[in-house]
Amino acid sequence: MDNRKIDDATGVETVGHEWDGIEELNNPLPRWWLWTFYATIAFSVAYCVVYPAIPMLSKGTDGAWKWSSRGALAAEMSKAEQGRAATLAAIAATPIEALPEKPQLMQAAVAGGRAAFRVNCVQCHGAGAAGFKGYPNLNDDDWLWGGDLRTIETTITHGIRFPGDDQTRQSQMPNFGKDGLLPAASVSDVASYVLTLSGKEQPGAASQRGAATFAANCAVCHGPEGKGGRQFGAPNLADAIWLYGGTHADVAASVTSAHAGVMPAWAHRLDPVTIKMLAAYVHSLGGGEKFAPVPTPEESTPAGGAAPAAAAPR
Repeated sequence: MDNRKIDDATGVETVGHEWDGIEELNNPLPRWWLWTFYATIAFSVAYCVVYPAIPMLSKGTDGAWKWSSRGALAAEMSKAEQGRAATLAAIAATPIEALPEKPQLMQAAVAGGRAAFRVNCVQCHGAGAAGFKGYPNLNDDDWLWGGDLRTIETTITHGIRFPGDDQTRQSQMPNFGKDGLLPAASVSDVASYVLTLSGKEQPGAASQRGAATFAANCAVCHGPEGKGGRQFGAPNLADAIWLYGGTHADVAASVTSAHAGVMPAWAHRLDPVTIKMLAAYVHSLGGGEKFAPVPTPEESTPAGGAAPAAAAPR
């Protein structure tokens, strides 16, 4: 029995149901749409044969072409690594102080150092290398141990007061207040005098008393004018750049209890080429200096043979 219902107006069969008097015509799909649908089916079958697509128990099918996005990435990485290896070899073969004579190589070293800095150094020095209280700003021109390429490389390699590295930078500032070497009043006077060196405090009776105390206890390492001594890591006190704060209370606290900060010796973690690139990047930040000859042992010893002193690593 034929139960088909034909629409009188169009002569087309309906789908057999209606809603609120409206019936849907059972028009055939356009031929172009059907052929497109069949093509997508054929394409999907071909794709599953050619490319990895069907999941199995332990892994997916490899596909007839043996292609994978991971394999393509590995090939690209290998190609890039081969090109990078040549650059790294050139950097390794070039003495660090000679890098500026080769602008393209220096640019590559700075780029590599920037990447290494973001992975290893931003935790303490910040993303922009501006540092924080107790962590040096690497953008300025204030250097505790020196700011030329070779010196920066040495500092990164061996660190500051890092246990386990016999070549680490070593310095020690006495705890003048904590150990009772100076009374609290004298510590305050010295802080006043130190602040006058950079113009942060006006001279007065306290600074005059502090000048005498400074000459007797501090000038041996920081120099008679407070400009420091890089050979043994004594900071410049006259440039208004403060690692642990520049208020009277901050300076008095540093004199009372020396901070003796620590920086890791990166030779234990990074290869020499990466360290060289890090040094190039830090040097390029704005405060880098020209290569300076290494001082002789006589030049590195403070007057009077006193133990070297410093407030913080740099």
